[in-house]
Amino acid sequence: MDISLILFVLMVISLGFLLIRGYPVAFTLAGTALLFAFLGLLIQNISGVPVGALDFGTISLLTERIYGIMTNEVLLAVPLFIAMGVMLEKSKVAEDLLETMAALFGGLRGGLGISITIVGALLAASTGIVGATVVTMGLLSLPTMLKRGYDPALAAGSIAAVGTLGQIIPPSIVLVLLGDVLSSSYQVAQREMGIFSPDTVTVGDLFAGAFIPGLGLVLLYILYQAGMAWFRPESSPAMPRGADQIIDGKFILRLFRALVVPIALIVAVLGSILAGIATPTEAASVGAVGAILLGGLKLAPDKWKRITLSAAGLVGLLIQAGAGVFPAYAGWLFLALFSWGFAESLISAWKTGVLREVMTATLKTSTMIFTILLAAAMFSLVFRAFGGDGYIESFLTGLPGGVIAAMILVMVVMFILGFFLDFIEIIFVVVPIVAPVLMIMGVDPLWLGVMIAVNLQTSFLTPPFGFALFYLRGVAPPEIKTSHIYKGVIPFIAIQVLALILLAVFPALATWLPEVVFG
Repeated sequence: MDISLILFVLMVISLGFLLIRGYPVAFTLAGTALLFAFLGLLIQNISGVPVGALDFGTISLLTERIYGIMTNEVLLAVPLFIAMGVMLEKSKVAEDLLETMAALFGGLRGGLGISITIVGALLAASTGIVGATVVTMGLLSLPTMLKRGYDPALAAGSIAAVGTLGQIIPPSIVLVLLGDVLSSSYQVAQREMGIFSPDTVTVGDLFAGAFIPGLGLVLLYILYQAGMAWFRPESSPAMPRGADQIIDGKFILRLFRALVVPIALIVAVLGSILAGIATPTEAASVGAVGAILLGGLKLAPDKWKRITLSAAGLVGLLIQAGAGVFPAYAGWLFLALFSWGFAESLISAWKTGVLREVMTATLKTSTMIFTILLAAAMFSLVFRAFGGDGYIESFLTGLPGGVIAAMILVMVVMFILGFFLDFIEIIFVVVPIVAPVLMIMGVDPLWLGVMIAVNLQTSFLTPPFGFALFYLRGVAPPEIKTSHIYKGVIPFIAIQVLALILLAVFPALATWLPEVVFG
């Protein structure tokens, strides 16, 4: 048997075993790759038989990979989106929105569950961070839902599932990372097919493609909440209407103030991408700056006039940059207004300690992601040196049923891996291996990306290692058992599988909007 095939199989088995045992992902990826690379070189030197394409030059290519990763402007959006989400969480913007929506819908049967779903969708489109959303809603809403008589499993499952919407509704860190990997995979596939002026799949394309499926998933969640309220009214009773739920002018003003923050960020970030004004990285910087402004408005309400003027200056700058409709001197005026309020917001965030918390959380999360990315680059080098991509291609193309069978198998394998691995490992390790093969077989890269994103979303809910389950378990009151959480997320996992099937049957759900927006 081919030595390279034996080493390839052993390397994959060792990686899976070590990851399941709970060893750190980055060290496991890099350590396994280096160990089997040197083992292959040792066997090659002793026996004189080549081991795939492995040599010392292969290992030295890692420095080029590192340089390419560190100079990749698309990946710069990752820490910016993280900073945006953490700022909204720490400055209590999300808390205001949640309390206001609960007051609006709480008087209806199932109203609390519906309000949580709507808030989760808005936070997803504003932040894209699972942990922040689950923890915030777990602390604020779960005790209220239990107090009002909600079924513990339904309450826990609703919060955990809604927290994962940030992974499919743009802007999303998952979509940024997946877009970068798919772009490289698409170019590899085109070169394999003899296309030497390859097109590319951008993160903006993926954002537009995931928008309709994300909203569809929100609608399915709301329909499930409404169905539970209709068929099992005891599981989601209505809240007794209090003074804070009276719909009057004061409440409408409160609702407007709570909604304007996430909607402003959605328009600034996603709107600037879809309108072609900004790249995803530029839009992420706008989102981070906007989050600081809005956080400062929340932390220092006495300075709201200055910060509001600053936000207006930022909007004016964006319009001037995109359309140039104002005189040239207006740009300097907008810049002055923005700088004034931005400085006020930074000072407020620094005095309250929020800025330090945001920077620390951003640094920790970004470091974790990029360390795994570098380790995955090392693993993929050795994987390809052993001929692993060729073995995978031969296997998938040889399946009876062709591309349909290959696509189903890949989706099933990713779904199963989601029980044990984080989305980052799946994106950096699995997607670069299977995506080029599927694209060569004729799969639309944009549709494939959205399918993978929806599939990866379930990895946050599937026990035993679903991160949303861990986040919720950490903040849930004692009366919520782990069994309640596991039982509660099962219907939502089924909903996500249904969404995946609908997306497979109707690919236009992912491809129509990008064609309309970007041509």
